[in-house]
Amino acid sequence: MNNISVIIPAYKNKKQLLANLAHNMPFLKGCEIIVLNDDPSESIAQDVRAFPDIKLIENKKNLGFGATVNTGVHSASRPYIFLLNTDVKLFDDTFMLALKAFAKDDMLFGVSFAQKERDGAIIGKNRIYWKSGFIYHNKAGDLKKGLNGWAEGGSCILDKTKFLRLGGFDPLYAPFYWEDTDLSYRAWKCGYTVIFDPDIEVEHHHESTIGKYFKKNNIKIIDFRNQLIFIWKNITDRRLLLLHLFFLKIVIIKYTLKGDFSYIKGYIEALKKLPLIISHRRSQTKQYKQPDSQVLLHINE
Repeated sequence: MNNISVIIPAYKNKKQLLANLAHNMPFLKGCEIIVLNDDPSESIAQDVRAFPDIKLIENKKNLGFGATVNTGVHSASRPYIFLLNTDVKLFDDTFMLALKAFAKDDMLFGVSFAQKERDGAIIGKNRIYWKSGFIYHNKAGDLKKGLNGWAEGGSCILDKTKFLRLGGFDPLYAPFYWEDTDLSYRAWKCGYTVIFDPDIEVEHHHESTIGKYFKKNNIKIIDFRNQLIFIWKNITDRRLLLLHLFFLKIVIIKYTLKGDFSYIKGYIEALKKLPLIISHRRSQTKQYKQPDSQVLLHINE
């Protein structure tokens, strides 16, 4: 027995879930393991009976990634949460190294891992940055151990107490994208830290699930909608907000003229959520201790 609860959110793709459970279970000995089925149309209770140590939670309606993980965390009994996507395969149990990092740093919120892609590329160290009125995120320029923009929701270990204190993943981003970036950014603004540890490596083929069940154009709409939600909800620097509003007009005009209406649809979808965004902004910003300028500078050092 150890201090880790493993949270595995599952949506369809049952074959991959079961195959990777069989592969990963030997490395998860001593962990509490919670699988959450977010596909109410098909129970997997009979399928996971082959894994007697697993606790299964089946959602009565589709909640999306963030809310499903939140349910799992509330059900977890251990102080550290290992978020493990169904498309992630472990090579070993080196994820346990994260516990040493938490023991050394009371302000540590999350530890993110090196992830081996289908083509063999290693990713996992991330950056969040401001450019031309928008927040962007992408991979960092190196894979050295150190500060990380955000802990990736598919393979990371988080401090459960801090996760709950932050309110967990924000359901505004359902069904996917930006939830983990948002959570870590809020952690940074509360004075916590996130690190990348290249000594912990997993195999993770990104978008293997999302790409199967959502059309590319819908993914693009959701991505832009959630980028706007992130900015409108989290950015408290008035100068940055004014710059955003200026450049947002330019972006809308640009893509309208190009005939690419996915950005227009994403903008409209974000506007529909504006009352909720304002409500979440008011409650979440009460915890913030760091200005955006300081956070963005610090995580990109």
